[in-house]
Amino acid sequence: MHPIPHAPARGPARAKPDWYPATAKYGKPDIRRATWQIIDTMVPYAGLWALMILMIRNGSPYWMTLALAVLAGGLLVRIFILFHDCCHGSFFASRRANTLMGFVTGILVFTAFEDWRRAHGRHHATFGDLDRRGTGDIWTMTVAEYRAASLRKRFAYRFFRNPLVLFGPGPLILFLVLNRFPTAGARRRDRISVLLTDLAILAVLLLAGLTIGLRTYLLIQLPIILVASCAGMWLFYVQHQFEGVYWARHENWDPMRVALEGSSYYRLPKVLQWFTGNIGLHHVHHVRPRIPNYHLQQCCDGIPALKAVQPLTLRGSLKCLKLNLWDEAKQRLVSFRTLKSLPQAV
Repeated sequence: MHPIPHAPARGPARAKPDWYPATAKYGKPDIRRATWQIIDTMVPYAGLWALMILMIRNGSPYWMTLALAVLAGGLLVRIFILFHDCCHGSFFASRRANTLMGFVTGILVFTAFEDWRRAHGRHHATFGDLDRRGTGDIWTMTVAEYRAASLRKRFAYRFFRNPLVLFGPGPLILFLVLNRFPTAGARRRDRISVLLTDLAILAVLLLAGLTIGLRTYLLIQLPIILVASCAGMWLFYVQHQFEGVYWARHENWDPMRVALEGSSYYRLPKVLQWFTGNIGLHHVHHVRPRIPNYHLQQCCDGIPALKAVQPLTLRGSLKCLKLNLWDEAKQRLVSFRTLKSLPQAV
């Protein structure tokens, strides 16, 4: 067994709150709900693919295909949540079933199961820790680091944090190109997982070329993965980059506080909550990562401390775009625009 390191390997020990044990009951997988999620997600996704193939072959206007691709992209986001749960070993009770489902959905979302599972586990163990940034998170510099950086590094950072890049070609490059290679610190099984996933994706391309045609495949797959990857990047961004977020140096880093205050409660309209697999309840997910997505809302409703967390609304989340740097003096995220008004460190 290779458990995901949900807790840091070292650092200050923190007592869990009295209500924490009550969250355990929500962490039990439910085979019926898991099976239904596979049906209500995979079947419509396959149906949309079949319909778009017919539309392209019949010469229908391409904008109609693109309209369906947006819907399919939403379903692919939901498929990624199923993949994500499998990586945590929470979707099914069976480890083997999670691995199999994770590998299959990993092919659909262009992400290797074992490699992403390890990297994402590292994210859970280090997010909000200023001394252990860099794995599975959005590149974030402190004000002091930015001021001390070279002009070249400042330009690279501003370019990366530009919304047109971060939520445009950036996610597409991540899923289609960067995910084809093992991440830093990959083990042998992670590298094998990446290789097998890449070979499976290549097999899909070859099969498409022999059946529906490579052109038809790309006209459908590219807009779907663009929609899904950009939406996914936005979700990941607002989960840990928002006003009032908690970050700390390692000696002061509190795992429970960072779960409650360093992860957003992104309250979305019900239809978007469905497409995103309840991942907006991200504070609940980080409090106990083994809770499957289909139990997150129940847990939030059943634990007053979780329900009391200030939610981030869809409109309010747009303000997160202006947050670019962590100001250690004021313990908050600030924008590039306000950088000149901040005092220089002595």
